[in-house]
Amino acid sequence: MANLKEIRNRISSISSTMQITSAMKMVSAAKLKKAQDAITAMRPYSDKLTELLQSLSASLDGDSGSKYSDNREVNKVLVVAITSNRGLAGAFNSNILKQCTVLLEDTYSGKQVDFIAIGKKANDFLSKKSNVLANHSSLYEDLNFDKAAVIAEDLMEKFTSGDYDRIDIVYNKFKNAATQIVITEQFLPIVPMAGAEVSNTDYIFEPSKVEIIEQLIPKSLKTQLYKGIRDSFASEHGARMTAMHKATDNATDLRDQLKLSYNKARQAAITNEILEIVGGAEALNN
Repeated sequence: MANLKEIRNRISSISSTMQITSAMKMVSAAKLKKAQDAITAMRPYSDKLTELLQSLSASLDGDSGSKYSDNREVNKVLVVAITSNRGLAGAFNSNILKQCTVLLEDTYSGKQVDFIAIGKKANDFLSKKSNVLANHSSLYEDLNFDKAAVIAEDLMEKFTSGDYDRIDIVYNKFKNAATQIVITEQFLPIVPMAGAEVSNTDYIFEPSKVEIIEQLIPKSLKTQLYKGIRDSFASEHGARMTAMHKATDNATDLRDQLKLSYNKARQAAITNEILEIVGGAEALNN
């Protein structure tokens, strides 16, 4: 059994760790509320805009407004990996990196696969496995739509110029504080709505349908990317809050066990001292 000094040092160390994990949990909880409100408010707008875009794009029948729907043979793929800049968030980052590895080594095996990293963790990992074109880790310092729009415009340019035949986004979709779902979402080309037929409703378009689509597609794609980043941002704080909550609980259990061991060792030491005193007294009497 460890001596009393070693146990006291471990109890002190664990108590300090508990204070840190508890503080991190409270900070993440406060940030989560704001991030959750933002993605909850944005998601219906983004989903409806994407639905409208897919429906209108499907009705163009190869018109000039559908350059973002150009389905080419996939030889060159660009993957946007969205992680965080910091760790201590459980499996939040590792799940994204595992999915990126699957895309690189299995799904798109034999094809050219490049990455754009949004988050330091993605850049550090993927730069050792493949070509990372850009690292946008600074995006989280002041997360807003305009910064995400610049990245989306770059992605659209890379697709329309033929640099890449397909662009995917990999991110954690926020469900609740304890659950994040890894999503691999096709960014470009635009996917027609699954199982949906082109509406036969006789709409009057002003200006023309093509002009509306040409303006709507870039806005929709920018919103789609921003939603993915916002989803990931909320998921990060939820994952970190949950991880720090579990860490605090585990540290509490370990501290209690050490205190019990400490009390047992202290009791045994006191008992030994009493026995030595009693034994010494009897020896003097004899």
